[in-house]
Amino acid sequence: MDIHSANECTRCSLSETRTTVVFGSGSLDAALIVIGEAPGKSEDEGGAPFIGRSGQLLFSLIAEELTMSREDCYVTNVVKCRPPENRTPLAPEIAACAPWLEAQRSMWSGKVVLTLGLTAARAMTGSKAAMKDLHGVPVVRDHLTIVPTYHPAASLRQGPSVVAVMRADLAVVRGLLS
Repeated sequence: MDIHSANECTRCSLSETRTTVVFGSGSLDAALIVIGEAPGKSEDEGGAPFIGRSGQLLFSLIAEELTMSREDCYVTNVVKCRPPENRTPLAPEIAACAPWLEAQRSMWSGKVVLTLGLTAARAMTGSKAAMKDLHGVPVVRDHLTIVPTYHPAASLRQGPSVVAVMRADLAVVRGLLS
């Protein structure tokens, strides 16, 4: 699959309302791969994942807990187009985008994946468990070690207790990277 053709993708109805296909950013050789759910408004307008408030929080936590910058990570989403009103992507949209995520996955040299939110955690681990049971527990699948954590948008809504959990989950990632 030619990743450059993602910009012309019409595999699902999200293609009708998107401004930009937000494929991913960073080096495919990055030690850490960060996968979120779907682009938000800022990302749809700016063309890169996690450039809004959630991304600012995420990369400040990654800098503090992992001493890594955004440039040290490869960043993408399960779904490459913004769902209307930032709703959770629907199963057919996730399925339509799965070949794009698989194409990216085949090019990564990094082996540690941080998933953000339940949609990304389930897409990467195959689990149906709740986030309270998934977060911070490494799952090895397809030669990748996946560590789910909460989406930074959840901590923006719910506050310091979620940030504390994210920090603990990032400590697990730190151990895997060292």
